[in-house]
Amino acid sequence: MRPLDLLVVGDCNPDLVLVGVDTAPTFGQAEQLVDDAVLTIGGSGSIVACGAARLGLSTAIAGSVGDDVFGRFMLNALAGRGVDTSPCRVRAGGRTGVTVVLDRNEDRAQLTAPGAIRDLSADEIDPAVLDRARHVHVSSYFLQPRLQPGIPSLLERARGSGATTSLDTNWDPDEEWTAGLRDALRHVDVFLPNREEATRVSGERDPVEAARVIGAQGPGTVIVKLGRDGAVAVRDDRVVASRSPAVDAVDATGAGDSFVAGFVAGTLAGSSLEESLALACACGALSTRGVGGTAAQPDMAEALAAAAGLLRERA
Repeated sequence: MRPLDLLVVGDCNPDLVLVGVDTAPTFGQAEQLVDDAVLTIGGSGSIVACGAARLGLSTAIAGSVGDDVFGRFMLNALAGRGVDTSPCRVRAGGRTGVTVVLDRNEDRAQLTAPGAIRDLSADEIDPAVLDRARHVHVSSYFLQPRLQPGIPSLLERARGSGATTSLDTNWDPDEEWTAGLRDALRHVDVFLPNREEATRVSGERDPVEAARVIGAQGPGTVIVKLGRDGAVAVRDDRVVASRSPAVDAVDATGAGDSFVAGFVAGTLAGSSLEESLALACACGALSTRGVGGTAAQPDMAEALAAAAGLLRERA
């Protein structure tokens, strides 16, 4: 059986990205024009999986889609990018989730209809696939209420089989920021929130202090993504920071997910924390050169070249 570098457990849905949204939508049947609309691979988990496959990792995703046009689009698009979708569940009569992204280049708003994203449960994930993965990543924790109770045992089993684990909560639409998260964090090796998510989980505004508070709950490494400012990682008593390379950004959708793919790829290759963080920042920044989360994801050679520049600056 082919070795599996990465199993992503998470959301599998398309994004409809509306580019050039200069103002907030106006109700009252007002017509507003945007520059473009692109239907593309969406869902944090799917974007991570595509980024990892682009970097050369053997990658599979366990998600939940409906037996509909959006579900077929996602499965075909993921397979076309080298991601194994056989662990995905197809819900007969179900509706695939979809996100409308209102893009303002460096910032965006997201409107999500969860659909089948909410239906995945831990007992639907094939233990054989879980056991052969070198790393297991869980995305969009708060969008998957049926999955949440089983995440601690899922990650515990993965670690028992020798895998490392990571978690990215993404945003909590209910803004509760708890829902059993502490139990899950006890089985997480790497936690990767962005600045706002880290603040809400920890209660601390400073990224380093937020990472320390969260690290005390279990994760050996906490990385806070800072967008165009790079990222900061805290592991034990060490604090490592990296900036992001300068790029001509078009759309920041999924940049944090490409970041995750880069960090996992670096870690699985045996790179140091500094090297993996630079690779992650490079992957996140380079992914913003195209519309949607996957169009501009770099291959490993391109990502390593950009990361090398960042590391030279540190020397």
